[in-house]
Amino acid sequence: MSNDEVMRIREVAALLKVGEKTAYSMAQAGELPAFKVRGQWRFSRKDIDMWIEQQKHATQEFGEDSHQ
Repeated sequence: MSNDEVMRIREVAALLKVGEKTAYSMAQAGELPAFKVRGQWRFSRKDIDMWIEQQKHATQEFGEDSHQ
C-alpha cells in the first residue's frame, strides 16, 4: 500500500483494528483526518499514518505525566 493511497472506511477500520461504525463516527466527529467524495468518507494513507504517530506520542506524553 503506497503512502499516498486513498483508503475507504473499511480499510481504515481494519488498519486501526476498530469496527467500521467506530471509524465512521471518528471521521464524522473530526477525530480522524478524512474527506468526502460524493458523500462517502475517504482517507489519505499518509494522513492516517501521521495521525497514528501523533496518537502514539500523545499517549506516551500522557503516560509520563500520570506518573508524576
